Amino acid sequence: MPHYYSGKQDSAFRPRTIASFFRGREFTFRSASGVFSKDRVDRGTSLLAEAMLVTKGDKALDIGCGIGILGIVASSLGASVTMTDVNERAIALSRKNVAINDAEHASVVMSDLYTSIADDDFDAILSNPPQSAGKDVCFAIIEGALPRLKKGGTLQLVARPNKGGKTLARRMEEVFGNVSVIAKKSGFAVYMSRKL
Repeated sequence: MPHYYSGKQDSAFRPRTIASFFRGREFTFRSASGVFSKDRVDRGTSLLAEAMLVTKGDKALDIGCGIGILGIVASSLGASVTMTDVNERAIALSRKNVAINDAEHASVVMSDLYTSIADDDFDAILSNPPQSAGKDVCFAIIEGALPRLKKGGTLQLVARPNKGGKTLARRMEEVFGNVSVIAKKSGFAVYMSRKL
């Protein structure tokens, strides 16, 4: 049976609409079975959407974008965003959500992690990593971020400290030489590492 981090989904396509407020603005997202947190915006994504350090003119990458929430919120803050996922259904929904939310500075690219990403000058890489896919996938997100960030750029990742987040934070510290917690709420933390 495919997981939300699988390329193809075989469950029936039953779309639904999710409305959410982030950064003082209302967003509308289309979701469906076969994607992460299909019925609502999960608490980890909500925390990162509210806490992300992204400013106007930044170039950002939302890796493992799901239905596109983080990338679309980053775009609303004035960033130019590339959104990627390996899940074909998530990609289709992300493209629809970009249109619904008028995220004119966001583009959606099918990619297994960084395989289709040639750019190496991102200001921010954002991720709610698929922890159920295993530690190797999450570590690959962390390790692949460093060469794709410009100097001073950041990897911002949300996870549960008590469910593998501390392990991811340690790996961020090993790869980047630094890590900090920029937000905590509802059992989640947003970890940030900066390319020095």
